[in-house]
Amino acid sequence: MRTWRQRSRPQVTPSPNIWHWPEVYAVENRAQDSTGAVWRALRERCDWTGADVLDVGCGDGFHLPVFAATARTAVGAEPHPPLAEAARRRMAGTPGARVVTAPAQRLPLPDACVDVVHARTAYFFGPGCEPGLAEAERVLRPGGVLAIVDLDLAAPPYGDWMRADAPQLDPAEVERFFDRHGFESVPVASQWRFDDRAELAAVLGIEFSAPVAARALRETPGRTLPVGYRVRTRRKPTGLLGARSTGLSGGR
Repeated sequence: MRTWRQRSRPQVTPSPNIWHWPEVYAVENRAQDSTGAVWRALRERCDWTGADVLDVGCGDGFHLPVFAATARTAVGAEPHPPLAEAARRRMAGTPGARVVTAPAQRLPLPDACVDVVHARTAYFFGPGCEPGLAEAERVLRPGGVLAIVDLDLAAPPYGDWMRADAPQLDPAEVERFFDRHGFESVPVASQWRFDDRAELAAVLGIEFSAPVAARALRETPGRTLPVGYRVRTRRKPTGLLGARSTGLSGGR
């Protein structure tokens, strides 16, 4: 039987890449979305200029400066203490920016305090992420937007490699889940660009098992890699219906 103390601390699934290889993941962050397609898709759906933004699963804070440049405030939430501390160092001295050490399903923030909740490649792959979705809904103001950026499981070649390592992930099931919960999901084609093949090999090595990483490297000529994303957005209703219209109850 779990004690109250255990119940009060939500389980956090360790990130299989950035928690263990933060230096290599920093290379990956710089390589990702070299075309800016994901950022453009996000701005079209939830422009954060002058808004209060929360970045859930912010890692070492790589994306926080983009939000902080035009937002009123930018808060990062990261459950892994070493990464949260790295994010604080990155954002030190940035007006309106701060970082909290917390998981997606237990945010130390008041109700209705942000306009945009952003989560990028933070493993919101459908069933199982309901507590995180409910907590995001709690901290959003009415009319605010929850924006989830996930890798597209169905888009080759990256999606093929992901499914080879995680066959339990069903792209159709994931899409049905987000559709049921009121999200608009759009595909976004982007590109990762590396300085050399060694960087590419290192990143593939932390993202996939050894056999799949070797396959991915063989199937990737040069230093660029096409990668598909799904940008999912849901606006919190205004008025009396509130969270009931999303099909989610509080997950705290």
